[in-house]
Amino acid sequence: MKGVAARYPAFDALSNQAINLQQRINQCRVNHQQASPWRMESQELLSLESYVAIQSRGLPFSPSTDARMQAVVQRGSVRYQQRMGQLDLSCAQCHDQRWGLKLGGTVIPQSHPVGYPMYRLEWQGMGSLQRRLRNCMSGVRAQLFAYGSPELVELEAYLASVARGMPLESPAVRP
Repeated sequence: MKGVAARYPAFDALSNQAINLQQRINQCRVNHQQASPWRMESQELLSLESYVAIQSRGLPFSPSTDARMQAVVQRGSVRYQQRMGQLDLSCAQCHDQRWGLKLGGTVIPQSHPVGYPMYRLEWQGMGSLQRRLRNCMSGVRAQLFAYGSPELVELEAYLASVARGMPLESPAVRP
């Protein structure tokens, strides 16, 4: 399993779309184990994703360079720059232009997804990058994308491309 987590999201030929590691785990459960998929954000799924991720800890983030992923990364980049919600803010406005400053007493981080899944003190438990993305969307009062949606996978793919070469820290602990 060493290196697996550092390569996601990746293009999946079976579904003909980009998928993240949680979706790959569920796909393997269904197709190879004849088991039911776990609910996104469930403790079981986050636990197994964390186990897979820790096998790659310290390795450089190396998202897929598959040509089919380029359009996914590009859509994620556009989505990252796009203003949304009632507050009319984009991800880039906070995480590129204002990182290091504080929002509600918390330091705004750069948007490097190298620690997910992670234990967040504010959650008092484990959570995925998609959970964090949805929290940000909720904070700007935007309509939330469903867990596992192509839109969230596109954002994950873009963030993974930005983090290329950074060491994987997962599972991490953050405030």
